[in-house]
Amino acid sequence: MPDITSQLSPEVREALAAHRPVVALESTIIAHGLPRPRNLAVAEELEALVRSSGAVPATVAVLDGRPQVGLSKDQLERVAQDPSVRKLGQRDLAPALAAGASGATTVSATAFLAARAGIRVFATGGLGGVHRGWTDTQDESADLRLLARTRITVVCAGVKSILDVPATLQRLETLGVGILGYGTDRFPGFYLTSSGEPVDWTVRTPEEVAAVMDAQDALGGPEAALIVANPVPEAEQLDPKLHDRVLAEALTECHERGISGQAVTPFLLDQLMRRTGGASLEANLAAVRGNVWLAARIAAARTAAGG
Repeated sequence: MPDITSQLSPEVREALAAHRPVVALESTIIAHGLPRPRNLAVAEELEALVRSSGAVPATVAVLDGRPQVGLSKDQLERVAQDPSVRKLGQRDLAPALAAGASGATTVSATAFLAARAGIRVFATGGLGGVHRGWTDTQDESADLRLLARTRITVVCAGVKSILDVPATLQRLETLGVGILGYGTDRFPGFYLTSSGEPVDWTVRTPEEVAAVMDAQDALGGPEAALIVANPVPEAEQLDPKLHDRVLAEALTECHERGISGQAVTPFLLDQLMRRTGGASLEANLAAVRGNVWLAARIAAARTAAGG
């Protein structure tokens, strides 16, 4: 029987025991989202950003069949450099543990393992959601259902703009997942500051987010997540006209080439990066940096308030 005990790094274990702020970080962006060697530099930058904001980073991965919450320098380098590291969603965790496999965790797997370890704040880039053409494919990300039953606060820049954003927001409402716009009344568009879709609740400080988290706990009820939708600054967003043109062209090519199912998302993301000359990747990283910084401040605010 596989050992399912999460291995906490000494830094994360001590922080949780002392009720100090901790921020979970996914590892898929390191292993699969960025070219080498920049991926390792970005991973180290994000961890340093968490520390500079007064919190402890807990990058999550599975190594040799063991869930790791908080990585050592050597482990971080392994995730960044080993081409055999797989991509693991929450549904992949059991097979990976049983097989003694190693993998980088997506949003769903990271949220699951972080919450299981007692971490309440998680920073990522953009969430998965309902795919375009859902009425034909009924394809939606596993992120949505996992967040509907996991009590964790996710700081993100919305959902990936290649998805059906209005349908994703409707789905999150159906699943009971709360959404706060951070300093905005519009849901962010991942690469873009705004998707054009409204959000019902706006908060403006980390302390206000912490107060909502405390109210969640006081109410009890379903163990759903809280999404803090933090827009990328306008000066760092992808040019909206370029985004819309490239996405329309990529969607047309996707249809013409018969690309479907799980192949659609990586194809569209790759086309966006290629056809924008890498500008989409830089907007993505700008969003991730902002989310990591905000997540650390939220975790610190909640700890200061006794949460």
